[in-house]
Amino acid sequence: MSLPAAGGAGPDELIFSVNGRKIVEKNADPEQMLLSYLRKRHILSLLMQLGHYPADSLSLRLTGTKYGCGGGGCGACTVMISTYEPASKNIKHYSANACLLPICSLHGVAVTTVEGVGCTKTRIHPVQERLAKCHGSQCGFCTPGMVMSMYTLLRNHPEPSMEQIAAALAGNLCRCTGYRPILDGCKTFCKEPFCCQSKENGNCCLDQEDKLKGEKVSLIVSPSSLNFSTKLFSADEFQPLDPTQEFIFPPELMTMAENQPKRTLVFQGERTTWISPASLKELLELKAKYPKAPLVVGNTSVGPEMKFKGLHHPVLISPARILDLNVVRYTDNGLTLGAACSLAVVKDALANIVSELPGEKTKIFRALLHQLKTLGGQQIRNISSLGGNIMSRKSTSDLNPILAVGNCTLNLASREGTRWISLSDIFANGVGNNTLMPEEVLVSVHIPHSRKGEFVSAFRQAQRRENALPIANAGMRVLFAEGTDIITDFGIFYGGIGSTTICAKHTCQALIGRHWNEQMLDEACRLVLKEVSLPGSAPGGKVEYRRTLIVSFLFKFYLEVLQSLNRMDPHLYPDISEKYGSVLQDFQPKMPQSEQIYQEVNPEQLPRDPVGRPIMHQAGIKHATGEAVYCDDIRAVDEELFLAVITSSRAHAKIVSIDTSEALKAPGVFDIITARDVPATNEFYYYSDPEIIFAKDKVICVGQIVCGVVADSDVHAKQAAAKVKIEYEDLEPVILTVEEAIKHNSFFEPQRRLEQGNVDEAFETVDQILEGEIHIGGQEHFYMETQCALVVPKEEDKEMDVYVSTQHPALTQEMVASCLGVPANRIMCHVKRIGGAFGGKVGKAGLLACVAAVAANKTGRAVRFILDRGNDMLITGGRHPLVGKYKVGFMNDGRIMAADAKYYINGGCTPDDSILVTEVVLLKMDNAYKIPNLRCCSRACKTNLPSNTAFRGFGFPQSGLITESWITAIAAKSGLSPEKVREINMYKETEQICYIQELDPENLVRCWNECMEKSEYYSRKTAVEEFNKQNYWKKKGIAIIPMKFPFGLLTRFLTQAAALVHIYMDGSVLLTHGGIEMGQGIHTKMIQVASRELKIPMSSIHFCETSTTTVPNACASVGSAGTDVNGMAVKDACQTLLKRLEPIISKNPKGTWNDWVKEAFEQSINLSATGYFRGYEANMDWEKGEGHPFTYFIFGAACSEVEIDCLTGDHKNIRTDIVIDIGCSINPAVDIGQIEGAFVQGIGLYTMEELKYSPEGVLYTRGPDQYKIPAICDIPEQFSVSLLSSSQNPYAIYSSKGIGEAGLFLGCSVFFAIWDAVAAVRKERGLTGTFTLNSPLTPERIRMACADQFTEMSAKDEPESFVPWAISM
Repeated sequence: MSLPAAGGAGPDELIFSVNGRKIVEKNADPEQMLLSYLRKRHILSLLMQLGHYPADSLSLRLTGTKYGCGGGGCGACTVMISTYEPASKNIKHYSANACLLPICSLHGVAVTTVEGVGCTKTRIHPVQERLAKCHGSQCGFCTPGMVMSMYTLLRNHPEPSMEQIAAALAGNLCRCTGYRPILDGCKTFCKEPFCCQSKENGNCCLDQEDKLKGEKVSLIVSPSSLNFSTKLFSADEFQPLDPTQEFIFPPELMTMAENQPKRTLVFQGERTTWISPASLKELLELKAKYPKAPLVVGNTSVGPEMKFKGLHHPVLISPARILDLNVVRYTDNGLTLGAACSLAVVKDALANIVSELPGEKTKIFRALLHQLKTLGGQQIRNISSLGGNIMSRKSTSDLNPILAVGNCTLNLASREGTRWISLSDIFANGVGNNTLMPEEVLVSVHIPHSRKGEFVSAFRQAQRRENALPIANAGMRVLFAEGTDIITDFGIFYGGIGSTTICAKHTCQALIGRHWNEQMLDEACRLVLKEVSLPGSAPGGKVEYRRTLIVSFLFKFYLEVLQSLNRMDPHLYPDISEKYGSVLQDFQPKMPQSEQIYQEVNPEQLPRDPVGRPIMHQAGIKHATGEAVYCDDIRAVDEELFLAVITSSRAHAKIVSIDTSEALKAPGVFDIITARDVPATNEFYYYSDPEIIFAKDKVICVGQIVCGVVADSDVHAKQAAAKVKIEYEDLEPVILTVEEAIKHNSFFEPQRRLEQGNVDEAFETVDQILEGEIHIGGQEHFYMETQCALVVPKEEDKEMDVYVSTQHPALTQEMVASCLGVPANRIMCHVKRIGGAFGGKVGKAGLLACVAAVAANKTGRAVRFILDRGNDMLITGGRHPLVGKYKVGFMNDGRIMAADAKYYINGGCTPDDSILVTEVVLLKMDNAYKIPNLRCCSRACKTNLPSNTAFRGFGFPQSGLITESWITAIAAKSGLSPEKVREINMYKETEQICYIQELDPENLVRCWNECMEKSEYYSRKTAVEEFNKQNYWKKKGIAIIPMKFPFGLLTRFLTQAAALVHIYMDGSVLLTHGGIEMGQGIHTKMIQVASRELKIPMSSIHFCETSTTTVPNACASVGSAGTDVNGMAVKDACQTLLKRLEPIISKNPKGTWNDWVKEAFEQSINLSATGYFRGYEANMDWEKGEGHPFTYFIFGAACSEVEIDCLTGDHKNIRTDIVIDIGCSINPAVDIGQIEGAFVQGIGLYTMEELKYSPEGVLYTRGPDQYKIPAICDIPEQFSVSLLSSSQNPYAIYSSKGIGEAGLFLGCSVFFAIWDAVAAVRKERGLTGTFTLNSPLTPERIRMACADQFTEMSAKDEPESFVPWAISM
């Protein structure tokens, strides 16, 4: 292939800067993204060549920029890009996702990473300081991305508004914090006061301190001795933001931009050539020569297709530097925008013209702005181009329906000439039409002014309101004859319905000449449903919902136009009903406001004693500067290899053959690893079915690891892995769902049962019996740091260092030793910190470490194994889907007398933790309620899905929801309110619960009462009811849920712990324990414990890493037990040391700590001590159905209020109040953060996170594009957390309680608030029968439960008539 080059001299040099350092890359590869370049690339810069940097600087190694998803969906890799425009002398700063930016697109730009913003070695930036000191980092993996998004905003707007902050962070995800503390840190830069702005209601958050001293004490027992605080940080400590101290744009790049003439740039990679022409003429010549070469500007479409779908393009053409494609021109009849303009530029241009022109002319512009507000995150909008959005013709484009319906025109050019066409033409006959020629280039788009009598609207509905692809969208336009409501032109375009944007042209033509009235609407709905058909097996699923949205959007448009006509002439056109008006207002994002209330430490506590104080996470600053080291941040090891795995594409099949011949020929490949290479154990039998490292003769799920490829780079390993060919022979049956498992009697044994009282007899005496079935979907852990391991074999004795992201180093050590056939003492497992886990990095991490260890053992080289997000989600499983079947007997006064429940969890293909989960499901199913006669059983279904595993809450979030669902159903059937039924049946006195363990519910009742009072439940319930009377298409709901969360791991040995504490001669202390830092602040708390016990400052104590070499046989950091058990061990070790020092201290009481340590050494006193905790006594006899499986109970209550849109199923979380008993908090800032983070994760579980599998068992939802976790837009607008005061817990360290898991269940208060709103809808519609809502309560489920004429109008397919795109789990 003949390619152009600069002066015929070969590929060009790529010149740009990183953090002020000039980079000259002579071998730029078009397939390399900035993320991998920053993290791994060995580079030479001009300054280095001149000797200005030492040899060890030949690698950027800027590992603060994190890999989170690889597709621009999470924001972990956010960097700031700065460009200089010579003509205007302007410097532009914008945030971007490094995982999507090809390095070849960076010629002449300046890149700033989190390391360039500030570091601990020089100075930290105010944004880094405030995020850390406001407790905005937990695991810390997302923190650099948050810092960069906020830093970029501050470079452009040093005093940003609340709205700007929310927009800047909309493209960043966090799985730990629940976002509140991140926002707290960012709000401190606001030009406006960061309060709730609700002074007119008398409820301003700035009044809370006074409120606490007044009415709040009425909630507290013995208030006179208690002090409360709502402050977790002091803003007085923050350094001011000084914009004059920021990086300047590199003068050398500025000079280069001004003096060097623009010319075509060519970069030649291993497989791909990148060509960046300087003029439109050159571009057209290139497109004629390479008609199949895609044009790349932002790489948000081509990049993911190459990365995730394996597409390869030999030539990529980048037209971003061509001025003709970047034009923004205001004309007499509209706005012309260059095709290479970013969506952010488009948004600004539209906003400018809307602010200047009369509203009559800007209706198309405003419709586009409506969509642009939520299209992607800020990082995506900053680089994604208008032309790419149009030319990709994707069904999910939010802009194309508006551009098409608005009669926008496209300026197309080729070597043959230019032409203008209507954008609607390219959607005339679907995606396959031939309107565009391969050699044609889109130069610009013209958007006309709207006309008098013309109305344009945009609609969309997505799984999440912001930064989410639409489920369906629409653009609609109508033009009336002057002075009338007679239609002269009508346009309707839909997205998300077919393979591209669809036009309902026949419907629109049929309605011309009609009046804008209900008869027209009825006809329009009937016609459009006939024309815009959606088969039952349509890709994307949600077919009935999407059909309903087709007409729901049309109805909204009808109302909007009717309202506008009325405003133009109230006498001629009727107004819409007041009850309908609110549905025309979309839910607007508001900056959440929050309140945290906790009991201050006793005034008599010594100032140096940190226990009970809101201490910053000990690694918080390092999180914010990117200096915190995670597994894949560890420096490259000499001769290191990279591992990529090949997974099964079949759910149940025999492996006939594995052909690796092509893979072995691929560049850089070192070897292939299979089950034959495992020296010893390939299967681990913890139950009757094994956990398997490599599949051997058959595969039992899609995603099972069959073999691996090791190569000299991760890119080469993945390319070679794609060349491995596996031949299968399908086996029967393929079991995917709980229902199929029941049908085939496919279960893991044993099943578990609990029974008390006489259930059958009780059913004979009750007034009413309720039976039902609830389905709860699974949940992906979505820890921000994917599974990873670095295994380094040593030179002798078969020793091996294993660096792994795990919650259980001892198990990883055991499994690696077993698979290699060596003693455990040869395997050293190290964990510094991990980027989130939530239960997903226990057994799974061990198996994946074994895969890497086998490869390292075979090759004799270090092996790095990092799962990409898609493979992580495919391979590892998550929370168990559960089907609950119940029969409940109750009296007319609401008293529950008997319950018979069966629980079936989808365990997947191997047991993992499923049997333990079935046990917890039963032991915690009662939640807060006394059920005198109870019979329940639980079973783990064996299916052909990846095995599901531990997840925060461990079965209780599922079984607790079942219980609360039938409580709600009982309330509806008995005519009582749900809160009344809850109060009637709540535990109130000390008594034995169903497994004969004693419960004192005093604090449960206190939490309930305080939450009732603090949330103003009854007055707000009245307000909700009044709102619902006045609004037909929008409804509010409110719910309050109690919680009893038993703490414990069912057996004693699982809660033992050890610690090792060294005191050095300079008085400093090194602390080690068996706990893993994964975001819950365990190291911070352990340092607080050691500080109190040794009576020395926290600054004198250091924690290095968790390692099997220092603390052997440590139990997993699971079940909220980390602080409890390791705290006891640390306390024990410190007390041992202090006891040894006591004689010295008593002889010299006025001496210093250093004096005492020195004297102890001189007296040959051992300054090292181990600490040990045997664990909590726990037992459970399943044969008898009794025992003492738990140590203590965490109590809580949450009240949530929501508002739903009955036409779309959208909802917003208005307010949540949580009161929770966590004993005496060791660190209120950390504990409240854990509660909030768990709660928001619960919102995800119960309302939005949805796993989708094909009928063949293939997981569709493999990244943030398809799988939506909560974002900033999903947290309650008002969010309050109160820690119950005066609570003592004699069982745990310093009377605290383990709280990592409990808060997640309280997220179901949002679920039941939505249920309450849906119940109001159904009651108003005359649907009086009982109904069931399954989890998650997605927009689809909400909308379809709000049955109305539009849901009835949509066709219903017979289940047997089609094969669905996805199966319900």
